[in-house]
Amino acid sequence: MANLTNPQDTIAVIQKYNFMFQKKFGQNFLIDTHVVDKIIRSAGLTKDDMVLEIGPGIGSLTQHLAENAGKVVAVEIDKNLIPILGETLVAYDNITIINEDILKVDINELAEKYNGGKPIKVVANLPYYITTPIIMGLFESHVPIESITVMVQKEVADRMQVGPGTKDYGALSLAVQYYAKPEIVANVPPNCFIPRPNVGSAVIKLTRFKEPPVEVEDEQLMFKLIRASFNQRRKTLVNGLSNSPEIPFGKEQITEAIVNLGWSPTLRGESLTLEEFAILANSLSS
Repeated sequence: MANLTNPQDTIAVIQKYNFMFQKKFGQNFLIDTHVVDKIIRSAGLTKDDMVLEIGPGIGSLTQHLAENAGKVVAVEIDKNLIPILGETLVAYDNITIINEDILKVDINELAEKYNGGKPIKVVANLPYYITTPIIMGLFESHVPIESITVMVQKEVADRMQVGPGTKDYGALSLAVQYYAKPEIVANVPPNCFIPRPNVGSAVIKLTRFKEPPVEVEDEQLMFKLIRASFNQRRKTLVNGLSNSPEIPFGKEQITEAIVNLGWSPTLRGESLTLEEFAILANSLSS
């Protein structure tokens, strides 16, 4: 059986099937065994685990997932890869391939069907163009997830783990840190992929919190406040929020809430911590 983390074997498979890379699917196949080993180790897989893999490509990571987990469900959007996966993964009886767009799949249903509703682990080399919608979709739909260990663009990994006052800090940082503890596991250079991406990559592990780290009465309102604050980063918090069609409060109400908390009305949203956004949301919703 081909070892797909070996560049020669990957090229052989691509040539055998005359496979054409599709830019629209952000396809970059991993060809570095050390990186795959790091991903598997970080994910902490056991034979009791069900793994959801997003974008298996030709199955480079999938083979290793199948060897370490109890069950692997791999969702691949590109129908041209389905026959290839049928061949590269033929030796494994614990893999289910689904030819679908991950953003349209009911993952709760998959967890129910293949794992009895118990928390699953997500492990993937994510397509970079839809990394954020995938990760936010997994969290916001309250899928039972234990952890997410994924390869993403380096700057997105950085953004997920930074705090206030840095240029990378934004809505994604806060959303990820509300749901999970982020930890960058490895930085991965472009030469670990075929074809080479134009950017550096990183493996990040997001370990799901049992309970969110802040108490907020209206989660949706808090995320609306966060989005509105960062949509207009250069504006003060008051102006950013009062200009947003998503926020159901007028400028006076917003100013009053901020002043009542003992904060300056000239404060910018990008300086607030997750806890402070929760406090503001609770103050406005009461």
